[in-house]
Amino acid sequence: MARSAFYEESAISTREKQERRMYQVFHIASIVVLVIAVLLVFLSLTSIPAVIMDEEAGVMDKVISIVVVWLLPILSLVGFFFLFRYVKRKNNVSYDYTFVEDELRVTKVFNGKSRKHIRTFKADQILKIGYVDSPSFDRTVAGQQGKKAIPLTPNREPADGKEFIYLLYSTSVDKRVYVLECRQELLEYLVFAAGRSKFERK
Repeated sequence: MARSAFYEESAISTREKQERRMYQVFHIASIVVLVIAVLLVFLSLTSIPAVIMDEEAGVMDKVISIVVVWLLPILSLVGFFFLFRYVKRKNNVSYDYTFVEDELRVTKVFNGKSRKHIRTFKADQILKIGYVDSPSFDRTVAGQQGKKAIPLTPNREPADGKEFIYLLYSTSVDKRVYVLECRQELLEYLVFAAGRSKFERK
């Protein structure tokens, strides 16, 4: 029988202030390099035709000039843009957990703004629930044939009042272990929904 329930909580980075600053630094840096790249593209539209039309320069000299002076700098700046964008999205990340109608919905949040749905865990497809600091976690991960546990938390250590728990979850194509950082209340909802027989105590 389904249990009508609604519960929300978030796993927020314990280094949120520092990571928020780092996010802003790389965000601004990515904008700066993109603007410079766009300016170089516009400048090249007028300069490259002049290089091509230069009758005194040889073909190889023209190619080298275009590649070294324009193409490589533009490609480098575009590369830095994507690098900075990648790094910034690694900072100030949190996870929202929403338990509703025997489902746990996990959403990844970037800098408190943009959101990306990660996975919905259905209670009847949870095979095992337990604590990460218990022997059952190591045994469960060892049985996954080299597949590592997937962290759904930004932290290496749980925040005050929270614990790392794991879910062994099965789909039609795969079984994986997921790690969450939550309070006792969410754990109780999950255990009640999935069945107490699936809960591995410490």
